[in-house]
Amino acid sequence: MIEVTKINDVKILVNQDLIEIVEETPDTVISLTTGRKIIVKESRQEIKSLVELYKRAIFGR
Repeated sequence: MIEVTKINDVKILVNQDLIEIVEETPDTVISLTTGRKIIVKESRQEIKSLVELYKRAIFGR
């Protein structure tokens, strides 16, 4: 799971395997495969980096 900050400053954990789309409109919106959308403070690139770091830690690449 990756930690992100919702627009109201609440930190949450998101299952990175459920992320379908990350877009900046200009707020960063994470769309999950469940249909839920979460607006976060991190940029699209930061989300990408968090997912990559998580996968490297799990799979050792």
